[in-house]
Amino acid sequence: MNPIVINRLQRKLGYTFNHQELLQQALTHRSASSKHNERLEFLGDSILSYVIANALYHRFPRVDEGDMSRMRATLVRGNTLAELAREFELGECLRLGPGE
Repeated sequence: MNPIVINRLQRKLGYTFNHQELLQQALTHRSASSKHNERLEFLGDSILSYVIANALYHRFPRVDEGDMSRMRATLVRGNTLAELAREFELGECLRLGPGE
């Protein structure tokens, strides 16, 4: 993985990754390698859901759980996350297999 691209990503995120090998795996689509991101994606989805649920719970103390569930679903849906990925230019960091 191109270190210049990774350094640019880290600057945009305001975060330096401690385990570069995990970062590479997280950015690797299953079409590109047998060591791909699907297990990390599962874990990340769970963490993202928790972080957003916790933030909504504390930020909106009078909102019921049904409304908070809908708010969380809006925030974690594919379109919203794709927009964030474009803002951070994650596409240039992804490792994809042929045809992806």
